[in-house]
Amino acid sequence: MESTHPDRQKQRQHIISAREALPAATRAQLESALLQHLQELLDQLAAPTLHIPQTMGFYWPFRSEPDLRQLVTRWMVRNPSHRAALPVVVDQNAPLAFREWTPDSLMAPDRYGIPTPLEGATLTPALLLIPVNGFDSRGFRLGYGGGYFDRTLESLSPQPLTIGVGYELGRLPLIPEAAHDRALDWIVTEAGAFRAERGHAPELPATT
Repeated sequence: MESTHPDRQKQRQHIISAREALPAATRAQLESALLQHLQELLDQLAAPTLHIPQTMGFYWPFRSEPDLRQLVTRWMVRNPSHRAALPVVVDQNAPLAFREWTPDSLMAPDRYGIPTPLEGATLTPALLLIPVNGFDSRGFRLGYGGGYFDRTLESLSPQPLTIGVGYELGRLPLIPEAAHDRALDWIVTEAGAFRAERGHAPELPATT
């Protein structure tokens, strides 16, 4: 479902190449700042008045994407009711399924070489951390072109709260959306956490 327009493909490949070309020390510094902002956002979203549910879908790091595994592990340790899940490709043209993950899960590579849990309950995440290659201020994203997250978001009801995770080098002035595109609620980069202009993020509690 995601557009395979040549301009989008060119932008996507340019951003991925730039991310992969970052020196290891630079990427580690950017990732550390990003994870701090993401943790702060998750803490704010955990305010009792927001009633954010306890099941989170996230992603396994691919092609130098930010690695969220330690953050997700800490999130689960802090609250025994928290459960995490990784996406599983069921079929090329089907929505993703989400299989429960823990640090002890047995993993095996899928058709794209990305590790997925071999066993575990199928969960419906109420909060989704979604990788973004490119993104704009409205919350639209460039993925990898397969349309998996687009199909998944279209299929989920109620809609989960969505947080796009990526680096500032992927920020674009505008990503023309197609009819099936869903704007994310938040974007988190090393520069901070930003409510998307077209998303449906809840108002956060005031801080002092």
